[in-house]
Amino acid sequence: MPRRPLVPLALAFALLLPTATTAQRAPAPREVPAAMREVREADLKRDLYAMASDGMRGREGGTIDELRASIWVAEQYRKIGLAPKGDDGTYFQWFNMVRTRVSTTMSRVMIGGQSFALFTDVTAPGVVPIEAIGAITWLADLADTTVDVRGKIVAAMLPAPNPASIRPNSYPLNVRYVDAAIAAMNARFARRGALAILLVADARTDAAFGPFATMRIRGLYDVDRGVPRFNGGSDRLAPMPQLGQGAPPILLVRASMAATLQAQPTAEIAVRLERFETPCVNVIAELEGTDAKLRNEYVLYSSHQDANGTRYVIDGDSVWAGADDNGSVSVAQFAAARAFVKKPGKRSVLFVHHGSEERGLIGSRWHAAHPVVPIAQIVAVINGDMIGRNHPDSASLLGAQPPHRNSPEFVAMALKANALTGKFTLDSLWDRPTHPEGWYFRSDHVPYARVGVPSLMWTTNLHDDYHTPKDNPQRIDYPKLTRMAQWMYLTGWFVANADKRPALDPAFKLER
Repeated sequence: MPRRPLVPLALAFALLLPTATTAQRAPAPREVPAAMREVREADLKRDLYAMASDGMRGREGGTIDELRASIWVAEQYRKIGLAPKGDDGTYFQWFNMVRTRVSTTMSRVMIGGQSFALFTDVTAPGVVPIEAIGAITWLADLADTTVDVRGKIVAAMLPAPNPASIRPNSYPLNVRYVDAAIAAMNARFARRGALAILLVADARTDAAFGPFATMRIRGLYDVDRGVPRFNGGSDRLAPMPQLGQGAPPILLVRASMAATLQAQPTAEIAVRLERFETPCVNVIAELEGTDAKLRNEYVLYSSHQDANGTRYVIDGDSVWAGADDNGSVSVAQFAAARAFVKKPGKRSVLFVHHGSEERGLIGSRWHAAHPVVPIAQIVAVINGDMIGRNHPDSASLLGAQPPHRNSPEFVAMALKANALTGKFTLDSLWDRPTHPEGWYFRSDHVPYARVGVPSLMWTTNLHDDYHTPKDNPQRIDYPKLTRMAQWMYLTGWFVANADKRPALDPAFKLER
């Protein structure tokens, strides 16, 4: 991703309450516990090389690889000395992830009597059923809107999208190009009544056909009875924007099929869906606080143990290892746990690794709705996502400025901890509702913020290796990761020992 300019700390937090400025004053040395020495670069590096190794196979949510990684995470906490806080005296909180996808066994695409394989020859961009039989109508001139396509199977070349319509997000440019081109065709054929549209890939789309199909074959993911990710309604997230009202179902076909479709043969299309559940797990460990009253309140450290599995090959590697995303935060939590074991705080601490975050914040949406302790007893969520890359002295604290700030007092503690540890210059751009990435909304603090828990996200932001096999342990800046881990640990220490829990901001607004 292009690097964004940094915003000076004073400007970035001009909207914070005066306590934030006070929090940045040089504090007495006793405010940093000696236990912070337990946050060590060598431990972080050792743990991350293990967690993001090829043997973990990318830890994809909803697969046995994620379960294997979860067992490994639980074992680290057992060795550190934390108590299990999951189901039935274990470290595991189980839930079922619901998956809806196009069935490759029940679906068929026949054109001119020849069978074409879904996600190899033909790709369904959305999870939409199609039932269509009839002769194909070839549209040579897309500008001619007088052609009656109602009730017909239509085929056409996929034109290049307007460059301005290619969304500036973190997905690979070739996939964003295809998304934009298909979205434009959705709009062009909306409400015209076609049974189905067969779009012939242009050269650029054809080159991206494999990666695009690899992403779309996975389908949609959800969790029943979880906290909604977005305001009001279902949270089944399509791997591309949902079809607009009246838009016809679309299939993308290889460029080599152009001549076949121009001959207007008969097609038989049956795209059918399948829905099933797969077991997933949150890993939860606890360290009890020392204060007889405050130990019934909890500071929650939040990460996710899943990544993106094994996918298409880039530069000879097919394991999307997720070292920065989100192995970096997972190992930082191990370090914080060692420090708290060395010197516990007054409040208790929960260390939660949420399952299947990459599938739509599935594990955190489940735990926020079914917490292992009453949600009212969770006083703050310290969530991190990708904390080991980019400029050595820059970072972001999401939820630190309005409208996403839901606790000024919590922010003040985090700023104070930064002044004592990493001393990072904070880039405020990523925390803004107008940021094109919508980065604030894409990590595990969001479900907790939605149910009224003070929540922040630590990050060093996206980079060009995000969601690729190049996000591996060799590319992590370990001195920076150590400073980020110290910052997160010390923030939690402050919360765990504060006389009163951080208060909520009544002006907090979650939506964009």
